[in-house]
Amino acid sequence: MKVVCLMSGGIDSPVAAYVMNRIGAEVIILHMDNRPYADERPVENVKKIVEQLRKVTGKEFPLYMAPHGITQGKMAKQIDSMYQCVMCKHAMQLTAREFCKKVGATAIVMGDSLGQVASQTLMNIKSESRNVNFTILRPLIGYDKEEIIKIAEEIGTFDISNLPSTDCTILPKRVVTEADLKKCLEFYEKTDIETLAKECADNAQLV
Repeated sequence: MKVVCLMSGGIDSPVAAYVMNRIGAEVIILHMDNRPYADERPVENVKKIVEQLRKVTGKEFPLYMAPHGITQGKMAKQIDSMYQCVMCKHAMQLTAREFCKKVGATAIVMGDSLGQVASQTLMNIKSESRNVNFTILRPLIGYDKEEIIKIAEEIGTFDISNLPSTDCTILPKRVVTEADLKKCLEFYEKTDIETLAKECADNAQLV
């Protein structure tokens, strides 16, 4: 089983990648490079995390970077700012879907844990995944934060995930926590998000 794991550089997604590897999946890492809405630090931290995953598992974990910041900027000009996070997650899933097709992977892996942040409420997860039409695995969905942290500490990614980094500078002051699905679908169509995602996936580069 070959999967593509979306990796942010936070605590959760490296653990999700590790858990999938532990059950025998071949895991390819896709980092959504958010520049210019972040600096170099998230990219460098992800590189360090992947090196640690390679060290602790002995597996390859190929790392690709996709230019997600371009997508973010184009979306922000056309939507309600409160929906930026939902749109971002939807765009990432669409990009990962297109990237899966390129590399022959059969599923997307995400580090979502239900309800821990605004983009991971049940309603937002439902809205973000609408019309992706591809298998999405969330191996940590029922874990609490302490369980995830414990695994991260055991595999050596916790301290790397806590290195200084940049918050997303396009993040609005207020984000929707119970996204209106009808409004999401309108935004998806208005921004031609499918095209944006395909362009992003086509420009993903092996690091």
